[in-house]
Amino acid sequence: MKSSKIVGIVLIVLSLAIGYIGLNKIADNTKEINFLGIKIDASNESGKQQGFIYTGVAVLLFAGGLYSMKKAE
Repeated sequence: MKSSKIVGIVLIVLSLAIGYIGLNKIADNTKEINFLGIKIDASNESGKQQGFIYTGVAVLLFAGGLYSMKKAE
């Protein structure tokens, strides 16, 4: 097995883990409460922004892993 194929697999697995963390950060920091017909937004914008950054990094790592796997062929 070529080293670039191993690196590709590691990048893909790492991207899945980071993507999972990012999506959980987005979900945990998005809260909306309905109180007597009034919507109250209690979201944490900085936490959501961190989640989006994690998700973006995960997409880049996934693309890099796919590129490495294709290059190894």
